[in-house]
Amino acid sequence: MDENGTVFVRTKEGEKEVGSYPGATPEEALTYFARKYDELFASAVLLEQRLSQPEVPSKDVAEALKVLNGQVNEAAVVGDLEALATKLDEIQSNVAAKRTVEQQHRAEARVAATAERERLVAEAESIADQPESRIQWKQSGARMRELLDEWKAHQRSATRLDRDTETKLWQRFSAARNRFDKARRTHFAGLDAAHADAKGAKQRLVAEAEKLATSTDWAATASAFKRLMDDWRRAGRASRTDDDQLWARFKAAQDSFFAAKDAVVAAEEEQYRGNLAVKEELLVEAEALLPVTDLERAKAQLRAIQDKWDAAGKVPRADMDRIEKAMRRVEQTVRDAEERKWRSTNPEAAARAQGMVEQLERAVADLRDDLAKAEATGNAAKVRKAKDALEARQAWLDQARAGVREFGG
Repeated sequence: MDENGTVFVRTKEGEKEVGSYPGATPEEALTYFARKYDELFASAVLLEQRLSQPEVPSKDVAEALKVLNGQVNEAAVVGDLEALATKLDEIQSNVAAKRTVEQQHRAEARVAATAERERLVAEAESIADQPESRIQWKQSGARMRELLDEWKAHQRSATRLDRDTETKLWQRFSAARNRFDKARRTHFAGLDAAHADAKGAKQRLVAEAEKLATSTDWAATASAFKRLMDDWRRAGRASRTDDDQLWARFKAAQDSFFAAKDAVVAAEEEQYRGNLAVKEELLVEAEALLPVTDLERAKAQLRAIQDKWDAAGKVPRADMDRIEKAMRRVEQTVRDAEERKWRSTNPEAAARAQGMVEQLERAVADLRDDLAKAEATGNAAKVRKAKDALEARQAWLDQARAGVREFGG
Protein backbone atom coordinates (compact mmCIF):
# COMPACT_ATOMS: atom_id res chain seq x y z
CA MET A 1 0.00 0.00 0.00
CA ASP A 2 1.54 3.33 -0.99
CA GLU A 3 1.47 6.60 0.88
CA ASN A 4 -1.74 7.58 -0.94
CA GLY A 5 -3.66 4.58 0.45
CA THR A 6 -3.68 2.62 -2.84
CA VAL A 7 -3.36 -1.17 -2.49
CA PHE A 8 -1.34 -3.22 -5.00
CA VAL A 9 -0.91 -6.98 -5.55
CA ARG A 10 2.22 -8.52 -7.04
CA THR A 11 1.79 -10.79 -10.14
CA LYS A 12 4.17 -12.28 -12.70
CA GLU A 13 3.53 -9.26 -14.88
CA GLY A 14 4.36 -6.91 -12.01
CA GLU A 15 2.39 -4.93 -9.48
CA LYS A 16 -1.31 -4.54 -10.18
CA GLU A 17 -3.42 -1.84 -8.60
CA VAL A 18 -6.25 -3.31 -6.58
CA GLY A 19 -7.99 -0.30 -5.06
CA SER A 20 -7.93 1.95 -2.03
CA TYR A 21 -9.38 1.74 1.43
CA PRO A 22 -9.45 5.34 2.76
CA GLY A 23 -9.19 5.93 6.45
CA ALA A 24 -7.65 2.57 7.18
CA THR A 25 -4.23 1.39 8.16
CA PRO A 26 -2.22 -0.64 5.62
CA GLU A 27 -2.84 -3.80 7.60
CA GLU A 28 -6.59 -3.16 7.64
CA ALA A 29 -6.67 -2.40 3.93
CA LEU A 30 -4.62 -5.49 3.01
CA THR A 31 -6.73 -7.67 5.29
CA TYR A 32 -9.93 -6.44 3.67
CA PHE A 33 -8.77 -7.21 0.11
CA ALA A 34 -7.19 -10.52 1.21
CA ARG A 35 -10.52 -11.62 2.78
CA LYS A 36 -12.27 -10.94 -0.54
CA TYR A 37 -9.67 -13.16 -2.24
CA ASP A 38 -10.29 -15.91 0.30
CA GLU A 39 -14.01 -15.72 -0.43
CA LEU A 40 -13.41 -16.20 -4.15
CA PHE A 41 -11.02 -19.10 -3.60
CA ALA A 42 -13.51 -20.75 -1.18
CA SER A 43 -16.19 -20.42 -3.86
CA ALA A 44 -13.84 -22.16 -6.31
CA VAL A 45 -13.17 -25.00 -3.83
CA LEU A 46 -16.89 -25.38 -3.15
CA LEU A 47 -17.59 -25.51 -6.89
CA GLU A 48 -14.90 -28.17 -7.28
CA GLN A 49 -16.55 -30.23 -4.55
CA ARG A 50 -19.95 -29.95 -6.26
CA LEU A 51 -18.41 -31.16 -9.51
CA SER A 52 -17.19 -34.33 -7.79
CA GLN A 53 -20.74 -35.25 -6.79
CA PRO A 54 -22.26 -37.71 -9.37
CA GLU A 55 -25.80 -36.32 -9.09
CA VAL A 56 -24.68 -32.75 -9.98
CA PRO A 57 -24.75 -32.27 -13.76
CA SER A 58 -21.76 -30.68 -15.48
CA LYS A 59 -24.06 -28.09 -17.00
CA ASP A 60 -24.89 -26.62 -13.57
CA VAL A 61 -21.20 -26.47 -12.59
CA ALA A 62 -20.28 -24.88 -15.93
CA GLU A 63 -22.86 -22.13 -15.43
CA ALA A 64 -21.62 -21.50 -11.87
CA LEU A 65 -18.02 -21.49 -13.14
CA LYS A 66 -18.91 -18.88 -15.75
CA VAL A 67 -20.30 -16.61 -13.05
CA LEU A 68 -17.27 -17.20 -10.85
CA ASN A 69 -14.88 -16.39 -13.71
CA GLY A 70 -16.68 -13.09 -14.22
CA GLN A 71 -16.37 -12.32 -10.53
CA VAL A 72 -12.65 -13.14 -10.57
CA ASN A 73 -12.00 -11.03 -13.65
CA GLU A 74 -13.62 -8.00 -12.01
CA ALA A 75 -12.46 -8.72 -8.47
CA ALA A 76 -10.30 -6.30 -6.48
CA VAL A 77 -8.49 -8.73 -4.22
CA VAL A 78 -5.13 -9.46 -2.75
CA GLY A 79 -3.90 -13.02 -2.83
CA ASP A 80 -2.33 -15.72 -4.99
CA LEU A 81 -4.13 -14.86 -8.21
CA GLU A 82 -2.17 -17.48 -10.15
CA ALA A 83 -3.29 -20.24 -7.77
CA LEU A 84 -6.88 -19.05 -8.14
CA ALA A 85 -6.55 -19.08 -11.94
CA THR A 86 -5.04 -22.57 -11.83
CA LYS A 87 -7.89 -23.77 -9.65
CA LEU A 88 -10.44 -22.34 -12.10
CA ASP A 89 -8.63 -23.99 -15.04
CA GLU A 90 -8.70 -27.34 -13.24
CA ILE A 91 -12.43 -26.97 -12.63
CA GLN A 92 -12.96 -26.09 -16.31
CA SER A 93 -10.99 -29.19 -17.38
CA ASN A 94 -12.93 -31.43 -15.00
CA VAL A 95 -16.23 -29.98 -16.25
CA ALA A 96 -15.22 -30.92 -19.81
CA ALA A 97 -14.28 -34.44 -18.70
CA LYS A 98 -17.54 -34.89 -16.82
CA ARG A 99 -19.49 -33.57 -19.80
CA THR A 100 -17.85 -36.25 -21.99
CA VAL A 101 -18.81 -38.99 -19.51
CA GLU A 102 -22.35 -37.62 -19.29
CA GLN A 103 -22.64 -37.60 -23.08
CA GLN A 104 -21.48 -41.22 -23.20
CA HIS A 105 -24.02 -42.20 -20.51
CA ARG A 106 -26.78 -40.33 -22.36
CA ALA A 107 -25.88 -42.11 -25.58
CA GLU A 108 -26.01 -45.49 -23.82
CA ALA A 109 -29.31 -44.54 -22.16
CA ARG A 110 -30.75 -43.51 -25.53
CA VAL A 111 -29.73 -46.88 -27.01
CA ALA A 112 -31.41 -48.69 -24.11
CA ALA A 113 -34.48 -46.45 -24.31
CA THR A 114 -34.72 -47.01 -28.06
CA ALA A 115 -34.50 -50.78 -27.54
CA GLU A 116 -37.25 -50.60 -24.90
CA ARG A 117 -39.48 -48.55 -27.20
CA GLU A 118 -38.77 -51.07 -29.99
CA ARG A 119 -39.92 -53.83 -27.63
CA LEU A 120 -43.17 -51.99 -26.91
CA VAL A 121 -43.77 -51.40 -30.63
CA ALA A 122 -42.99 -55.04 -31.53
CA GLU A 123 -45.39 -56.38 -28.89
CA ALA A 124 -48.14 -53.99 -30.01
CA GLU A 125 -47.64 -55.10 -33.62
CA SER A 126 -47.72 -58.78 -32.65
CA ILE A 127 -51.04 -58.25 -30.84
CA ALA A 128 -52.52 -56.28 -33.76
CA ASP A 129 -51.38 -58.81 -36.38
CA GLN A 130 -52.88 -61.91 -34.74
CA PRO A 131 -55.45 -63.89 -36.79
CA GLU A 132 -58.88 -62.71 -35.65
CA SER A 133 -59.91 -66.25 -34.72
CA ARG A 134 -57.05 -66.45 -32.18
CA ILE A 135 -57.36 -63.03 -30.55
CA GLN A 136 -58.49 -62.99 -26.92
CA TRP A 137 -60.06 -59.56 -27.05
CA LYS A 138 -60.29 -58.82 -23.33
CA GLN A 139 -56.70 -59.80 -22.51
CA SER A 140 -55.27 -58.26 -25.68
CA GLY A 141 -57.17 -54.99 -25.15
CA ALA A 142 -55.91 -54.76 -21.57
CA ARG A 143 -52.35 -55.42 -22.71
CA MET A 144 -52.60 -52.69 -25.38
CA ARG A 145 -53.63 -50.19 -22.69
CA GLU A 146 -50.71 -51.28 -20.51
CA LEU A 147 -48.30 -50.80 -23.43
CA LEU A 148 -49.61 -47.24 -23.94
CA ASP A 149 -49.10 -46.48 -20.24
CA GLU A 150 -45.53 -47.82 -20.48
CA TRP A 151 -44.92 -45.67 -23.57
CA LYS A 152 -46.09 -42.52 -21.73
CA ALA A 153 -43.92 -43.41 -18.74
CA HIS A 154 -40.89 -43.63 -21.04
CA GLN A 155 -41.72 -40.25 -22.53
CA ARG A 156 -41.74 -38.72 -19.04
CA SER A 157 -38.39 -40.28 -18.16
CA ALA A 158 -35.13 -38.30 -18.17
CA THR A 159 -33.84 -40.18 -21.24
CA ARG A 160 -35.28 -38.75 -24.42
CA LEU A 161 -34.91 -40.09 -27.94
CA ASP A 162 -34.00 -37.95 -30.90
CA ARG A 163 -37.06 -36.53 -32.66
CA ASP A 164 -36.72 -38.65 -35.84
CA THR A 165 -36.44 -41.95 -33.93
CA GLU A 166 -39.23 -40.96 -31.54
CA THR A 167 -41.53 -40.03 -34.45
CA LYS A 168 -40.95 -43.22 -36.44
CA LEU A 169 -41.46 -45.50 -33.43
CA TRP A 170 -44.61 -43.64 -32.38
CA GLN A 171 -46.04 -43.91 -35.89
CA ARG A 172 -45.53 -47.70 -35.82
CA PHE A 173 -46.95 -47.97 -32.31
CA SER A 174 -49.97 -45.82 -33.15
CA ALA A 175 -50.61 -47.75 -36.40
CA ALA A 176 -50.61 -51.05 -34.48
CA ARG A 177 -53.09 -49.69 -31.93
CA ASN A 178 -55.32 -48.38 -34.72
CA ARG A 179 -55.26 -51.75 -36.53
CA PHE A 180 -56.19 -53.54 -33.33
CA ASP A 181 -58.99 -51.08 -32.50
CA LYS A 182 -60.41 -51.37 -36.02
CA ALA A 183 -60.32 -55.18 -35.90
CA ARG A 184 -61.98 -55.13 -32.47
CA ARG A 185 -64.77 -52.82 -33.67
CA THR A 186 -65.32 -54.99 -36.74
CA HIS A 187 -65.34 -58.16 -34.66
CA PHE A 188 -67.82 -56.89 -32.10
CA ALA A 189 -70.02 -55.33 -34.76
CA GLY A 190 -70.24 -58.75 -36.40
CA LEU A 191 -70.76 -60.35 -33.01
CA ASP A 192 -73.58 -57.92 -32.25
CA ALA A 193 -75.22 -58.78 -35.58
CA ALA A 194 -74.85 -62.50 -34.88
CA HIS A 195 -76.26 -62.00 -31.38
CA ALA A 196 -79.21 -60.12 -32.83
CA ASP A 197 -79.90 -62.92 -35.35
CA ALA A 198 -79.62 -65.55 -32.63
CA LYS A 199 -81.89 -63.54 -30.34
CA GLY A 200 -84.56 -63.28 -33.03
CA ALA A 201 -84.38 -67.00 -33.81
CA LYS A 202 -84.58 -67.95 -30.13
CA GLN A 203 -87.48 -65.59 -29.51
CA ARG A 204 -89.41 -67.45 -32.22
CA LEU A 205 -88.47 -70.80 -30.66
CA VAL A 206 -89.58 -69.60 -27.23
CA ALA A 207 -92.93 -68.45 -28.62
CA GLU A 208 -93.47 -71.85 -30.26
CA ALA A 209 -92.41 -73.69 -27.09
CA GLU A 210 -94.82 -71.67 -24.97
CA LYS A 211 -97.67 -72.55 -27.35
CA LEU A 212 -96.81 -76.26 -27.03
CA ALA A 213 -96.51 -76.17 -23.23
CA THR A 214 -100.20 -76.99 -22.67
CA SER A 215 -100.52 -79.63 -25.43
CA THR A 216 -101.78 -83.09 -24.46
CA ASP A 217 -100.74 -84.73 -27.73
CA TRP A 218 -97.86 -86.30 -25.86
CA ALA A 219 -95.94 -88.16 -28.58
CA ALA A 220 -96.19 -85.49 -31.29
CA THR A 221 -95.42 -82.66 -28.89
CA ALA A 222 -92.43 -84.48 -27.37
CA SER A 223 -91.03 -84.86 -30.91
CA ALA A 224 -91.75 -81.18 -31.54
CA PHE A 225 -89.81 -80.18 -28.41
CA LYS A 226 -86.89 -82.34 -29.54
CA ARG A 227 -86.89 -80.49 -32.87
CA LEU A 228 -87.06 -77.13 -31.07
CA MET A 229 -84.12 -78.16 -28.88
CA ASP A 230 -82.06 -79.05 -31.99
CA ASP A 231 -83.02 -75.70 -33.56
CA TRP A 232 -82.01 -73.91 -30.32
CA ARG A 233 -78.52 -75.42 -30.46
CA ARG A 234 -78.12 -74.41 -34.10
CA ALA A 235 -79.37 -70.86 -33.49
CA GLY A 236 -76.03 -69.72 -32.01
CA ARG A 237 -75.52 -67.47 -29.01
CA ALA A 238 -77.22 -64.18 -28.24
CA SER A 239 -75.78 -61.83 -25.63
CA ARG A 240 -75.36 -63.44 -22.22
CA THR A 241 -78.30 -61.53 -20.70
CA ASP A 242 -80.65 -62.26 -23.60
CA ASP A 243 -79.55 -65.88 -23.79
CA ASP A 244 -80.15 -66.46 -20.09
CA GLN A 245 -83.60 -64.84 -20.16
CA LEU A 246 -84.73 -66.64 -23.32
CA TRP A 247 -83.41 -69.99 -22.10
CA ALA A 248 -85.28 -69.57 -18.81
CA ARG A 249 -88.55 -69.07 -20.72
CA PHE A 250 -87.84 -71.93 -23.14
CA LYS A 251 -86.94 -74.34 -20.34
CA ALA A 252 -89.99 -73.32 -18.30
CA ALA A 253 -92.28 -74.15 -21.24
CA GLN A 254 -90.47 -77.42 -21.88
CA ASP A 255 -90.52 -78.43 -18.21
CA SER A 256 -94.21 -77.58 -17.95
CA PHE A 257 -95.10 -79.89 -20.84
CA PHE A 258 -92.93 -82.79 -19.72
CA ALA A 259 -94.08 -82.49 -16.10
CA ALA A 260 -97.70 -82.83 -17.27
CA LYS A 261 -96.73 -85.70 -19.58
CA ASP A 262 -94.81 -87.48 -16.81
CA ALA A 263 -97.80 -87.14 -14.48
CA VAL A 264 -100.08 -88.78 -17.06
CA VAL A 265 -97.53 -91.50 -17.78
CA ALA A 266 -97.15 -92.16 -14.04
CA ALA A 267 -100.92 -92.58 -13.70
CA GLU A 268 -100.97 -94.91 -16.71
CA GLU A 269 -98.05 -96.91 -15.34
CA GLU A 270 -99.95 -97.42 -12.11
CA GLN A 271 -102.93 -98.66 -14.08
CA TYR A 272 -100.71 -100.90 -16.23
CA ARG A 273 -99.34 -102.69 -13.17
CA GLY A 274 -102.69 -104.46 -12.80
CA ASN A 275 -102.49 -105.52 -16.47
CA LEU A 276 -98.99 -106.84 -15.81
CA ALA A 277 -100.25 -109.11 -13.02
CA VAL A 278 -102.85 -110.61 -15.39
CA LYS A 279 -100.28 -111.22 -18.12
CA GLU A 280 -97.85 -112.75 -15.66
CA GLU A 281 -100.51 -115.36 -14.80
CA LEU A 282 -101.32 -115.95 -18.49
CA LEU A 283 -97.62 -116.40 -19.22
CA VAL A 284 -97.43 -119.12 -16.55
CA GLU A 285 -100.35 -120.92 -18.26
CA ALA A 286 -98.71 -120.57 -21.68
CA GLU A 287 -95.34 -121.88 -20.53
CA ALA A 288 -97.12 -124.89 -18.98
CA LEU A 289 -98.02 -126.00 -22.56
CA LEU A 290 -94.34 -126.78 -23.20
CA PRO A 291 -92.98 -129.11 -24.26
CA VAL A 292 -95.72 -129.72 -26.86
CA THR A 293 -97.02 -133.28 -26.62
CA ASP A 294 -100.54 -132.80 -28.00
CA LEU A 295 -100.29 -130.23 -30.78
CA GLU A 296 -104.01 -129.63 -31.37
CA ARG A 297 -104.74 -129.26 -27.67
CA ALA A 298 -101.77 -126.92 -27.23
CA LYS A 299 -102.88 -124.73 -30.16
CA ALA A 300 -106.43 -124.44 -28.83
CA GLN A 301 -105.28 -123.53 -25.33
CA LEU A 302 -102.74 -121.05 -26.69
CA ARG A 303 -105.42 -119.27 -28.78
CA ALA A 304 -107.55 -118.86 -25.67
CA ILE A 305 -104.56 -117.50 -23.75
CA GLN A 306 -103.74 -115.08 -26.60
CA ASP A 307 -107.27 -113.69 -26.60
CA LYS A 308 -107.05 -113.02 -22.87
CA TRP A 309 -103.53 -111.56 -23.39
CA ASP A 310 -104.76 -109.00 -25.93
CA ALA A 311 -107.73 -108.11 -23.72
CA ALA A 312 -105.46 -107.52 -20.69
CA GLY A 313 -104.07 -104.32 -22.28
CA LYS A 314 -100.73 -102.51 -21.88
CA VAL A 315 -98.12 -103.17 -19.21
CA PRO A 316 -95.54 -100.73 -17.72
CA ARG A 317 -92.86 -99.73 -20.21
CA ALA A 318 -90.07 -101.24 -18.11
CA ASP A 319 -91.72 -104.72 -18.22
CA MET A 320 -93.03 -104.65 -21.80
CA ASP A 321 -89.99 -106.09 -23.56
CA ARG A 322 -89.46 -108.88 -21.01
CA ILE A 323 -93.01 -110.19 -20.91
CA GLU A 324 -93.68 -109.87 -24.65
CA LYS A 325 -90.49 -111.79 -25.49
CA ALA A 326 -91.49 -114.58 -23.09
CA MET A 327 -94.89 -114.99 -24.78
CA ARG A 328 -93.26 -114.88 -28.24
CA ARG A 329 -91.00 -117.79 -27.22
CA VAL A 330 -94.04 -119.93 -26.31
CA GLU A 331 -95.82 -119.03 -29.56
CA GLN A 332 -92.71 -119.80 -31.63
CA THR A 333 -92.29 -123.19 -29.94
CA VAL A 334 -95.87 -124.16 -30.84
CA ARG A 335 -95.38 -122.96 -34.43
CA ASP A 336 -92.17 -124.99 -34.70
CA ALA A 337 -94.02 -128.13 -33.54
CA GLU A 338 -96.74 -127.50 -36.12
CA GLU A 339 -94.12 -127.05 -38.86
CA ARG A 340 -92.41 -130.29 -37.99
CA LYS A 341 -95.72 -132.17 -38.08
CA TRP A 342 -96.59 -130.69 -41.46
CA ARG A 343 -93.25 -131.69 -42.91
CA SER A 344 -93.62 -135.23 -41.56
CA THR A 345 -97.06 -135.70 -43.23
CA ASN A 346 -96.29 -134.10 -46.59
CA PRO A 347 -96.43 -136.90 -49.28
CA GLU A 348 -94.37 -134.98 -51.81
CA ALA A 349 -91.65 -134.19 -49.30
CA ALA A 350 -91.61 -137.84 -48.13
CA ALA A 351 -91.26 -139.04 -51.72
CA ARG A 352 -88.40 -136.64 -52.39
CA ALA A 353 -86.63 -137.77 -49.23
CA GLN A 354 -87.02 -141.45 -50.15
CA GLY A 355 -85.72 -140.76 -53.68
CA MET A 356 -82.67 -139.05 -52.24
CA VAL A 357 -82.00 -142.05 -49.98
CA GLU A 358 -82.16 -144.48 -52.91
CA GLN A 359 -79.89 -142.31 -55.05
CA LEU A 360 -77.31 -142.05 -52.26
CA GLU A 361 -77.49 -145.81 -51.58
CA ARG A 362 -76.55 -146.47 -55.22
CA ALA A 363 -73.74 -143.97 -55.05
CA VAL A 364 -72.38 -145.53 -51.85
CA ALA A 365 -72.47 -148.98 -53.47
CA ASP A 366 -70.52 -147.73 -56.49
CA LEU A 367 -67.95 -146.04 -54.23
CA ARG A 368 -67.44 -149.26 -52.30
CA ASP A 369 -66.63 -151.00 -55.59
CA ASP A 370 -64.19 -148.19 -56.47
CA LEU A 371 -62.50 -148.60 -53.07
CA ALA A 372 -62.13 -152.36 -53.54
CA LYS A 373 -60.54 -151.84 -56.95
CA ALA A 374 -58.12 -149.21 -55.54
CA GLU A 375 -57.09 -151.51 -52.72
CA ALA A 376 -56.50 -154.29 -55.24
CA THR A 377 -54.04 -152.08 -57.20
CA GLY A 378 -52.20 -151.10 -54.03
CA ASN A 379 -52.20 -147.42 -55.07
CA ALA A 380 -52.28 -145.53 -51.76
CA ALA A 381 -53.39 -142.22 -53.29
CA LYS A 382 -56.34 -143.81 -55.06
CA VAL A 383 -57.28 -145.70 -51.89
CA ARG A 384 -57.27 -142.48 -49.84
CA LYS A 385 -59.30 -140.64 -52.45
CA ALA A 386 -61.87 -143.45 -52.68
CA LYS A 387 -62.20 -143.60 -48.87
CA ASP A 388 -62.78 -139.84 -48.62
CA ALA A 389 -65.48 -139.94 -51.28
CA LEU A 390 -67.16 -142.94 -49.66
CA GLU A 391 -67.18 -141.32 -46.19
CA ALA A 392 -68.74 -138.16 -47.56
CA ARG A 393 -71.53 -140.00 -49.42
CA GLN A 394 -72.16 -142.21 -46.41
CA ALA A 395 -72.64 -139.14 -44.20
CA TRP A 396 -75.13 -137.71 -46.67
CA LEU A 397 -76.95 -141.04 -46.77
CA ASP A 398 -77.25 -141.15 -42.96
CA GLN A 399 -78.76 -137.63 -42.98
CA ALA A 400 -81.21 -138.54 -45.73
CA ARG A 401 -82.34 -141.69 -43.89
CA ALA A 402 -82.95 -139.59 -40.75
CA GLY A 403 -85.18 -137.32 -42.81
CA VAL A 404 -87.18 -140.26 -44.08
CA ARG A 405 -87.70 -141.47 -40.55
CA GLU A 406 -89.27 -138.10 -39.70
CA PHE A 407 -91.93 -138.82 -42.32
CA GLY A 408 -92.60 -142.18 -40.73
CA GLY A 409 -90.71 -144.11 -43.40
